[in-house]
Amino acid sequence: MSPSSVKVCDLSVIGYPLMASDMRAPSSGKKSEISHGVEKCGVSDQACHGKCQSCGTDVKPFCAGVDGVSSLTGGHTDVKASKENCGACSLNNDRADSLEEEVKGSTARIGHVESADPDGCVDVKKESFMAVDDLPQEFEGEQAGATLEDLFFFNGEEEDDSDWEPASRLVENRWFCFNCTMPIVDEITHCMNCHELKGSVVDGYDVFKKQIAQTALLSADTEFLPVSTAIGFDERMLLHSEQLEVKPNPHPERPDRLRAIAASLAAAGIFPSKCALVPPREITKEELLMVHSPDHIESVEQTKNMLYSYFTSDTYANGHSACAAKLAAGLCADLASLMVSGRVRNGFALVRPPGHHAGVKQAMGFCLHNNAAVAALAAKRAGAKKVLIVDWDVHHGNGTQEIFEGDKTVLYISLHRHEDGNFYPGTGAAHEVGVLDGQGFSVNIPWSRGGVGDNDYIFAFQTVVLPIAAEFAADITIISAGFDAARGDPLGGCDVTPAGYSWMTSLLADCSNGRLLVILEGGYNLRSISSSATEVVKVLLGDGPNRASFVGSPSREALKTVSQVLKIQQQFWPVLGPTYASLQAQQGSVSSSHITKHNELKKRKHSGGLGPFWWKLGSKRLLYEALFERCRQRKIKGSGEGKATGFSSTLDG
Repeated sequence: MSPSSVKVCDLSVIGYPLMASDMRAPSSGKKSEISHGVEKCGVSDQACHGKCQSCGTDVKPFCAGVDGVSSLTGGHTDVKASKENCGACSLNNDRADSLEEEVKGSTARIGHVESADPDGCVDVKKESFMAVDDLPQEFEGEQAGATLEDLFFFNGEEEDDSDWEPASRLVENRWFCFNCTMPIVDEITHCMNCHELKGSVVDGYDVFKKQIAQTALLSADTEFLPVSTAIGFDERMLLHSEQLEVKPNPHPERPDRLRAIAASLAAAGIFPSKCALVPPREITKEELLMVHSPDHIESVEQTKNMLYSYFTSDTYANGHSACAAKLAAGLCADLASLMVSGRVRNGFALVRPPGHHAGVKQAMGFCLHNNAAVAALAAKRAGAKKVLIVDWDVHHGNGTQEIFEGDKTVLYISLHRHEDGNFYPGTGAAHEVGVLDGQGFSVNIPWSRGGVGDNDYIFAFQTVVLPIAAEFAADITIISAGFDAARGDPLGGCDVTPAGYSWMTSLLADCSNGRLLVILEGGYNLRSISSSATEVVKVLLGDGPNRASFVGSPSREALKTVSQVLKIQQQFWPVLGPTYASLQAQQGSVSSSHITKHNELKKRKHSGGLGPFWWKLGSKRLLYEALFERCRQRKIKGSGEGKATGFSSTLDG
């Protein structure tokens, strides 16, 4: 289900519009008769659905800032069949009870937050690496959220929910793949999408947790020798999760994404042993105001007072989400500043929630704050004059483009599925080139179909991305690294391998004098994202790309897409002109050759000629020639001789 247009019902009795997507089965208990106002909770209009933590009553404030989100295919919560996945994440095939214990141990319960720090997380000291399992479990009084029926009927009567029992039984008779979240019926013991066994869990994260405490911390305030690669990570970002009481199926953007990548890096001996760790810091409101509107910032901040809330039908928040979003943005900002100052050569931000869909005024597409935009502006404050952002997430980064579309000091290049605007979020057409002074500084490479693989991406890099990047000469390069174009991803439907991501990273590492910041965005197949992220970090450490041979040619659709981009962008980047002319000549030559061969075959077919030797051997024509053609030629010859003889006799006579 892709994020759909918000449908609003006017409930004049209580004064709140509701998202139709928030309807759930009514419960049988008595309903509260409190008409809970926005003024009482202090929750911003953009939090579309939630439960107040201060008084425990249900809240559905006005849904602002989510208008215009089209109903598109390929949305973040669309479940699509995908190809064979690959990856290196170690998943242990324990039974479902082990999985249940892991989920219970890693997700803090949520309740009232009277004791919460107004500027930070609940009872969590700043710059600490407290394990999620050790966080205070003070949220106990959780209740189910309100339904549409609850708010329509405040009669206090018991409601019969027996008609919902069949649906409940259907839910009980299925399980969800731990690797890709696809629903599977109980009778099948492995995932039909990625072939993962039932009951798998992440194996190796505990080792990572033990090692992270011994990792050297790097900050601008401490004396430390320059290092090659720094990592941004904090376990409190794992507390951002969707409430299982709201939706029984697991959300694709879930805490296990970070656990899987961390376990893979630890298993490869990369992190934390070979990397420095940036201490966590929540981004300040002043820094966020350079990217987002005050209303947007306040709407995210007020989710601390809610048990759960939704900005769009698939963009959730709980009591820890505001803290997680500020930690993610703060880590990205500090990594960018350290690179510009020369303290770090490159870095990887292992953060969530993702950010590239978050625009100036709205949260959407699983994203709350725009981490890449925050990092870009932090780099400029640290002294960078020009910043390059390359977004290879399978979805277009509409938020990042919106923030910088009029800024000629930030070049935004995105490679994404578009399909004429029918793939989420629908933006990112080739003709979207920026506005005003920023024209030409938004470069979109919109794939016209799914299944795009390594060869297509490398071709686009060589013909479009790298020439423009070299001409722009940025001081720092930021990658919005979504791994949902990876093979096996349930939402992306593309075919990029870990070797492909490794190769693209190595190509960008040569830009900006090696100052390269990789920020995690999407990616929802745990094996795919863990193996791909591990290959990317290996390149950052100088191990070189996985030099798998990309000998194949780009697909015809990719050639068409790249040609369209070159035609549009060459007016802003003349360096693309020769490439476009060469590509057009090659396509014309191939087209002309194809037409010529087609006409020759057509002519040969109608003429009945003998044809080439290998064609004869490959068909029944050889047998026909041997048995019938020679016989027919002898008859014609004999008939001709007979006529000639008779004619001569007549003359003689």
